Amino acid sequence: MNQDFQLFREFLEKSSGIVLGDNKQYLVASRLNRLLEQQGISNLGELVRRIQASPRAGLREAVIDAMTTNETLWFRDVYPFDVLKSKLIPEFIKDNPGQRLRIWSAACSSGQEPYSLSMSIDEFERSNLGQLRAGAQIVATDLSGSILNAAKSAEYDSLSVARGLSQERLARYFDQLAPGRWQVKAPIRSRVEFRALNLLDSYAMLGKFDIVFCRNVLIYFSADVKKDILRRMHGVLKPGGYLMLGASEALNGLPELFQMVQCSPGIVYRAR
Repeated sequence: MNQDFQLFREFLEKSSGIVLGDNKQYLVASRLNRLLEQQGISNLGELVRRIQASPRAGLREAVIDAMTTNETLWFRDVYPFDVLKSKLIPEFIKDNPGQRLRIWSAACSSGQEPYSLSMSIDEFERSNLGQLRAGAQIVATDLSGSILNAAKSAEYDSLSVARGLSQERLARYFDQLAPGRWQVKAPIRSRVEFRALNLLDSYAMLGKFDIVFCRNVLIYFSADVKKDILRRMHGVLKPGGYLMLGASEALNGLPELFQMVQCSPGIVYRAR
């Protein structure tokens, strides 16, 4: 294996927890070539050495941004948002009358998931007037500062809004700022609070949650790091709270912490 690629793999895993397979050299090249050209850096080894020499410079964040930022969809896989409206919110209201619902959207990327959650809550409230009396808060986190700034702006282009949004939701929940440019409406944005967080760091400052969405993220981590993240997510879930993983992800263990609940379609995990 290329020694420079190995050095970069070790840097990325230590910085973000992300594990690159032996066959991912093409992915690294496609995501970093432009950055390397701009910085006048000839190879990955030189890149890592420069970051280590000046750890406070913006280069480290730019590299992690490039390697962790993924295109995402509105209402990805559909069923998690249907389960939220049909099962999770009604259960929360029944068990916690008069309390505010708190949801964590972990590794929220450019904001599609937390804003989809906020729209789903609005749809529930429209159909169940007065039931969610204390409202809801969505805390959305990501390790990329630049992607969080983009998410906070809540502005999306034609390509982005075409991925998973119905025309009805686009008309109801977005303002058109210019041709090919839309912004999520203020009432939907107001439920979402964005915070910078590396999933390898402590979650203590986040508080407790009723529901955690951690979808299509754990696949990038080693088995040990994944298990550690899940244990710590259990720590911020209230007893009986729910964890929602991605459609292709499974818990694989930790039965002492989570109980699998079949929702047909989909699975959620209830914190013991």
